[in-house]
Amino acid sequence: MDFPPMKPPLITYGFLILFLIASFLLIVIGPSSSLNPLVFFPTSFQCHRSTSVESLDSRDELDLVLEKAAMANRTVVIAVINKAYADQGVKDDTTMLDVFLSSFWMGEDTRRLLDHLLLVAVDQTAYDRCRFQRLNCFKLETEGVDFGGEKLYMSDEFIKMMWRRTLFLLEVLKRGYSFIFTDTDVMWLRDPFGKLSKDKTEDLQISTDHFNGNPWSSANPINTGFYFVRSNNRTIALFDQWYSMKNTTAGQKEQDVLFNLIRAGIIRRLNLKVRFLNTLFFSGFCQKSRDFNQVTTVHANCCRTIVAKIGDLRATLGDWKRFRKSTNASEIFWWSEHVGCKNSWRH
Repeated sequence: MDFPPMKPPLITYGFLILFLIASFLLIVIGPSSSLNPLVFFPTSFQCHRSTSVESLDSRDELDLVLEKAAMANRTVVIAVINKAYADQGVKDDTTMLDVFLSSFWMGEDTRRLLDHLLLVAVDQTAYDRCRFQRLNCFKLETEGVDFGGEKLYMSDEFIKMMWRRTLFLLEVLKRGYSFIFTDTDVMWLRDPFGKLSKDKTEDLQISTDHFNGNPWSSANPINTGFYFVRSNNRTIALFDQWYSMKNTTAGQKEQDVLFNLIRAGIIRRLNLKVRFLNTLFFSGFCQKSRDFNQVTTVHANCCRTIVAKIGDLRATLGDWKRFRKSTNASEIFWWSEHVGCKNSWRH
């Protein structure tokens, strides 16, 4: 007698459906997923993924902002700002930061360099202003020190801020980035990389208040308001020794300390190659460039107050605009007198 085939119990269908769902998850989600119910031991892929995440998390904010601002050759333009340079006073209609950024807009082939400019803000107001301008910004905090107000030339606060700047720039070099450092009272009228030496054996190219005619002469009076430094063991050693002098040179600004180190032979001891920049190209109020066709930057050096600098730099940009708009090839151009800066020393 034949018996009809027995149907499997419903529970068998249930196990079959669960097996099919688990198999589907294994295929779609993959063996490395923490959601996979069939994986009971770590795989080699999981280990590599964990290492990658730890590496990313170990990078701090400075690493990220330097990477974002840097050119392909790991070079960045750095300027330091505080509230006094970034925020308008009650009687002011512009700021030093505004004038500085205007020079990039008006200069020849300089607008693109704003993408590679990193503004280092030493207080919250300056940082907020930088973010408002949608620039590359980094907030440099110094516990227990207020760098917000105007720091008059050679005041104690001015000297402290210059040394804090030097320490930060040493850190940038240690992270493998070369940079142009520029004060915000430097007008960028042309792309400076066109006038800087492309010789990679040159470690430091630094501006001068008065150029003596010899680009290799350590007697040139340097100005740390504009310089280009390549990141390598020699320049790191230079900045390290430079900063180590902070507590043994009371009353001296960092520029004077570096100048004394140069005069004492640190270039030879560290086997550095240093070029001192010609004021024909990298000009300033101390010694004006004689040629509008060659000038690249103009620095409001030999000036004491922010108000004086802003007034005279706006006049400088006015001179530059007239030069750019002129159609008379034989016209001779002269810089306006720096009346505000000359008067700033009387107070």
